[in-house]
Amino acid sequence: MPTLDARAFWIAAPGRGEIRAEPVPAPAPGEVVVRTRYSGVSRGTESLVFRGGVPASERQRMRAPFQAGEFPAPVKYGYACVGLVEAGDERLRGRTVFVLHPHQTRFVVPAAAAHVVPDEVPASRAVLTANLETAINGVWDAGVQIGDRVTVIGGGAVGCLAAWLASRIAGCDVELVDVNPDRARIAAALGVRFAPPDAASPERDRVIHASATEDGLQQALRVAAFEATVLELSWYGDRPVSLPLGEAFHARRLTIKSSQVGSVAGAQRARWDAGRRLSLALSMLADPALDALITGESDFESLPDTLPALGADTICHRIRYR
Repeated sequence: MPTLDARAFWIAAPGRGEIRAEPVPAPAPGEVVVRTRYSGVSRGTESLVFRGGVPASERQRMRAPFQAGEFPAPVKYGYACVGLVEAGDERLRGRTVFVLHPHQTRFVVPAAAAHVVPDEVPASRAVLTANLETAINGVWDAGVQIGDRVTVIGGGAVGCLAAWLASRIAGCDVELVDVNPDRARIAAALGVRFAPPDAASPERDRVIHASATEDGLQQALRVAAFEATVLELSWYGDRPVSLPLGEAFHARRLTIKSSQVGSVAGAQRARWDAGRRLSLALSMLADPALDALITGESDFESLPDTLPALGADTICHRIRYR
């Protein structure tokens, strides 16, 4: 198979992206060629990377699979590609797969990195796979139990998915809190209640924070019940955060716990690995209600202009390829 040409999105400098031509080599044994159909942009992490906000201490840990270049730039970054296997491992040829790969029209990866999208999951919805995997890990880390009163603060992709997951646990009362009133429509589509910050319910058993704002995390502490856990799913990059750890924080014996998708949640780790977790995420994307989280779509070639223009209404922006 001859070398093919591809086009890839690169962050050329903080705040500036460009499309670059790249050669795609013939696949070696155990590799596949994937032609991308869709990729997804989750506004939180990718916007932070785009502006150059990855702190020096985290640049190695923040590397995405198949990333090229180094933070802050030039760097080829992304983790939500869905495409068709064109060549390579015959067991995968012709199958639609999800790959944790940067935005690129065609690429070669090990066959083990190409995860088959179930037939009942549209390729266009499978761009949510990485976000759903993060939300699954977060709900595990939060320890949500049957009947819990659960608040999720922050209606981005991961927050909405965490609320949707928690609502599927028997008896849970789930409330999504966001400053954007348009998130009420999204919450309704996902089957959860919505509240603006000034009307958020108090005395919550589990609070999942995913707004990546200081105000949001402070509110998470305010609505948490006695000895409740606040699960921090946001990542702030190089931004400091101030918290009111005086007041009633100690008297109420609150716990703030971090979650990060790079390691499987501790409670599940003896039986689950990242591959099994990702397969679970793919299987759960059969629910058409999740299409509500795709809030925009544009062509790959316009990505350098699209990424800096994504606003607060964006949950997941889908990129389509020819």
